[in-house]
Amino acid sequence: MRVLLVGAGGVGTALTRIAARRSFFAHMVVADHDLARAERAVAALGDTAAGRFSAAHVDARDEAAVTGLLARARCDMLLNATDPRFVLPLFQAALASGAHYLDMAMSPSRPHPQRPYELCGVKLGDEQFTRAADWERAGRLALVGMGADPGLSDVFARYAADELFDTIEEIGVRDGANLTVTGYDFAPPFSVWTAIEETLNPPVVYEAEHGWFTTEPFSEPEVFDFPAGIGPLECVNVEHEDVLLVPRWIDARRVTFKYGLGSGFLRTLSNLRLLGLDDTEPVAVPDRDGRTVHVAPRDVVAACLPDPATLGDRMHGKTCTGTWVKGTKDGAPREVYLYHVVDNQWSMTEYGSQAVVWQAALNAVAALELIASGTWSGSGVLGPEAFPPRPFLDLLTAYGSPWALREQQPGRGAPQAGALPSA
Repeated sequence: MRVLLVGAGGVGTALTRIAARRSFFAHMVVADHDLARAERAVAALGDTAAGRFSAAHVDARDEAAVTGLLARARCDMLLNATDPRFVLPLFQAALASGAHYLDMAMSPSRPHPQRPYELCGVKLGDEQFTRAADWERAGRLALVGMGADPGLSDVFARYAADELFDTIEEIGVRDGANLTVTGYDFAPPFSVWTAIEETLNPPVVYEAEHGWFTTEPFSEPEVFDFPAGIGPLECVNVEHEDVLLVPRWIDARRVTFKYGLGSGFLRTLSNLRLLGLDDTEPVAVPDRDGRTVHVAPRDVVAACLPDPATLGDRMHGKTCTGTWVKGTKDGAPREVYLYHVVDNQWSMTEYGSQAVVWQAALNAVAALELIASGTWSGSGVLGPEAFPPRPFLDLLTAYGSPWALREQQPGRGAPQAGALPSA
């Protein structure tokens, strides 16, 4: 396998550091609009990676340029580590060049123009799934939503459906962290552009009786007790790909996604919305010389905040991605929470990458390895739920970052802390 990795930011750099320890691929081209950033990512790998990695310049918005780079580098896999704005040109470039494709975030949504907090408009990933037949005819695989969440959370859902339950009432992805960043009152540990997009857009909920529908941002608050010392956090509905992926392959009466973001985080994002600073449409602004420039408010916010890739040394705590599943097994009620925790001190010491970006990168690299070996195979536009989960979960342990399962007490509403059996 020859891989074109587009995006050398926090997640992309973590991807190279994880992949450098594995032997399943022949070469990885690390490409970015900032060539120097791509070169730094490759140089940081040292002499042990010499010959297996190279750096290149590419504009992720330029489909023709990406297609050309795939051909010149003889890559048969495009790994997308950019934010959702660049999904479609990269997705289409991979198809045009005959490469396989993997991303960690799917094509953006657009709210319903009249009833945004009731009805879905264009859903996350819709524009990719409309091309599924083209990918099937080409005999190529587009694995979409394969990071931590979406990604590992969806693998957990598939594993629960296959091995832990006979019937499923609800699948609820529940993510939380106790991360703090010294010196910053507000510093998102992942792309602020993506943070604004997914937290302020209308959240999507799935119910078998109604299909997909939307609610108000930060709706249905609940307290969820996270493992590994993170503890109880208030979680709220957030728009996320998991809710759009799980029902396509798994039979569940209800599917939700809730973040434990913290009141300060939510308040800051709400204020950005109130001031219009979440907008992506450029506005006219006079520069210091009195000339008019056009800039998107959200890009200004992103430029004023620290790069998440640089926060690792100041970050403390743990992040948890997990999937809570409620249903029945052998006629009895059952609830479980399957989860994966990364300690920032460990990921910084072991890989030099902060916990949130490392967790996303880990799952993408593991999926690539399963595709390279033929353990995961297929054609079309497929989510993580379309593949056998056990090989993936076993591979996490082989990578030195195992998952875990916690039995819950059925009928207690929001899950409570429970025993922690070995995964």
